[in-house]
Amino acid sequence: MIMEVNMEIAKTSAERLALIKKVHARRQKLQAVKAKTAKVRDYTQPLKKSKDLSDMPLPRETNIYAYTDASKYANEYYGETMRETTRFDNDWD
Repeated sequence: MIMEVNMEIAKTSAERLALIKKVHARRQKLQAVKAKTAKVRDYTQPLKKSKDLSDMPLPRETNIYAYTDASKYANEYYGETMRETTRFDNDWD
């Protein structure tokens, strides 16, 4: 989607002042709209509070981020590439 940008360039100081006034008026309108919409927002539903997970027990003896089934992981994510590169591997090499 291509957006059309209407950009004005001031070449003289009078044009610059007129452009500043125009931008100021637009910003005032936008601030008024923001103020009105802030009042309209629905405050009847309370905000959901996030759970406090700081006291959740975590197993310290194992890495919870480790993938436990290495062969399944290799097959799922590397598949044919893994099989082709390990096809000629030997235990004594």
